Amino acid sequence: MSRAPHSPTREEHGPGPLYNTALARLGTQGGIVAELELYEYRYRGYMVLSGWEAQRIASSCPGQGVTTGGANWSCSSDEVTLAHGGWSTRLGVDQLASTRPEHYYLAASGRLLPLELRLGDYMRLHSPRPGPPTLMINGIVMHRVAETDPLRDAEAKIRAARVGRRHRVLDICTGLGYTAAASLSRGARVVTIELRREVLAMAEANPYASRLGLENATIIRGDAVEVVEALADEAFHRVVHDPPRFNVAGELYSASFYRQLYRVLKPGGILFHYTGEPMKTRGRGHGPVVRGVIERLRSTGFQVLGYDANALGVVARKPRR
Repeated sequence: MSRAPHSPTREEHGPGPLYNTALARLGTQGGIVAELELYEYRYRGYMVLSGWEAQRIASSCPGQGVTTGGANWSCSSDEVTLAHGGWSTRLGVDQLASTRPEHYYLAASGRLLPLELRLGDYMRLHSPRPGPPTLMINGIVMHRVAETDPLRDAEAKIRAARVGRRHRVLDICTGLGYTAAASLSRGARVVTIELRREVLAMAEANPYASRLGLENATIIRGDAVEVVEALADEAFHRVVHDPPRFNVAGELYSASFYRQLYRVLKPGGILFHYTGEPMKTRGRGHGPVVRGVIERLRSTGFQVLGYDANALGVVARKPRR
């Protein structure tokens, strides 16, 4: 589901260098330099529906409306037509009614296919209730879904990072694209990094992350440690760091990685670091993982502003000179 990478231009990122020389060469040799590549987000000519939405459409027939992904739908007693731009497909009402509500489906060529990937890991969009999906990998959900939903969670993180118009934002661990999309909705320019191409394919299919296709969004596929090392000094006003759990990606919680984040932030820039509260009951405060994050951020020069209980993460600032 991925496309060939494209080359960045200076105009895409505003005045001033964003990349250092190594990363600026991306695109000169098939888009790959030192295993880093840009990922081009494109609309694929299909419709993505949650089972919840498919069942709602089926129960509304005959009638018409608009899907979450922007397609218009109209239906008779036994057939539904989905149309988006120059694309359209027809589906049976019984096809829509028989979907599983928590699953997502691709609608194309008169067929409704479960949206899932089986490439070593089993991966799919998952919606425990009507609304934005989470990413499920091998049965484990990747977002907070019990007390909130991925959209509201992303908004809390962006508020904690104090993202504003014209800010350059470094978004680490794209996932389904919620925090990048939330930053873009505030008028920011975003560079977002994701390790796995399969995850980016799922983000591209997420109807709630269409803003990733905007010109002021740059998606880099690669190891965040390597990519951040290739970024220019003081290139970003904000960093939104939303890594996997500490026991999965400990290198993204290391002092050496924090030094790189400090380097790419402008003086006065804000870092939001999602941590959750793992092992909260062990010891004082928010638990040993959060305490360790705070200690290492301070040791690399950050001024820690506190822990944001709504976004479940640490907020820090790079001091002005």
